[in-house]
Amino acid sequence: MNVMEGILKRRSIRRFTDKPIEKGDITALLRAAMMAPTARNCQEWEFIVVQDKNTLHKITTVHPYAQMLKEAACAILVCGNTKKEHAPGYWIADCGAATQNILLAATELGLGSVWLGVYPNEDRMNALAKMFGLPEYVKPLNVIALGYPNEQKPDIDRFDPDKIHLEKW
Repeated sequence: MNVMEGILKRRSIRRFTDKPIEKGDITALLRAAMMAPTARNCQEWEFIVVQDKNTLHKITTVHPYAQMLKEAACAILVCGNTKKEHAPGYWIADCGAATQNILLAATELGLGSVWLGVYPNEDRMNALAKMFGLPEYVKPLNVIALGYPNEQKPDIDRFDPDKIHLEKW
């Protein structure tokens, strides 16, 4: 699969089989994440890999849209280490780029994934920070649910030429 095929094929998957994800595939996802660009190459991302079913279920008690974690084989909590950023707020875009790389790599590996927003919801951020013992300077951006898909999503085309402006608005 080439990059464009992966981009066009990626879908938010919310139903998973009970097949576990191999350690090498999780490492591949994290390697892809860490290849994302960052402002001034500060690489302020941090990742928590969650495979324990009890912990996956516990996340659903603090994130109302995370119920698919009850079926997921794994989740990755993507966080930004604000001590490593060169300018306030850049961790959000940088960790977003890492997240997109995980989602695309998951598609290429035959895994399903879905991005579950945490930031900027303070309640979710605080609950997950407490649950995972995050230092004050580490901020959770999102949780990515991962597993082998147990649903098929149709191909879609979101290209909209009306959203393109040449030279000026």
